[in-house]
Amino acid sequence: MIETELDIRTRDGEMNTFVVHPDEGGPFPAILFYMDAPGKREELHDMARRLASVGYLVALPNLYYRKTREFAPPLDEAGMKKMFEMMMHLSNTMIVSDTEALLAFVDRSPHVRRGPVGVVGYCMSGPFVCAAAAHFPDRIAAAASIYGARLISDAADSAHRTLDKVKGELYFACAEIDRWAPKEQIDELERIMKAAGVRHRIEWYPGAEHGFAFPQRKGIYHKPSAERHWQRLFALFDRNLKRS
Repeated sequence: MIETELDIRTRDGEMNTFVVHPDEGGPFPAILFYMDAPGKREELHDMARRLASVGYLVALPNLYYRKTREFAPPLDEAGMKKMFEMMMHLSNTMIVSDTEALLAFVDRSPHVRRGPVGVVGYCMSGPFVCAAAAHFPDRIAAAASIYGARLISDAADSAHRTLDKVKGELYFACAEIDRWAPKEQIDELERIMKAAGVRHRIEWYPGAEHGFAFPQRKGIYHKPSAERHWQRLFALFDRNLKRS
């Protein structure tokens, strides 16, 4: 595997980004990996490596770059407060702008095969992948939201408002136990997508809690569900990025 840390120029500054791809067999389809609220970290680097290992170039940006290049909050009350502050300063509009820069990066990379792009996001980034898929419908062929939070909100740029523009396939992995994404909200999201004719799949993970895919989330990590989500991601990206 070949991996590097580099800065990608955006409209708002330099976005430090972890990039990984296999050391042979390229060029590869590209996948944009959006972090969860605790930030870009080695745990996510490992997950990006796993995606890359099956034949992709994966770019994992620090979405908090407007505030800091590194974010490692302590696991206490003060740290949680800071994490929520960092999370809430982001918007779908910001991420769409950042996605534009990421797409420009993959377009000029000699390691990327020209063609459709995939996106995946966890927790706070669930709505980000939906917004990206809607704003770049001719580029993003597959988007996965893994226990995405706030998929429907009162914000003017809430991702659910533009789902009718999506042309790619959407996948939603939903934890049975998840106060950040209650079933009522997911049911409403499905109603909206059906009305808009969006290709999608919503899958519930029985017994799993919010955060089930993160190996270091002690007491929450659920290996059977985590492995199922990997298989779903591999299949989603294979049929939309490699067979096109």
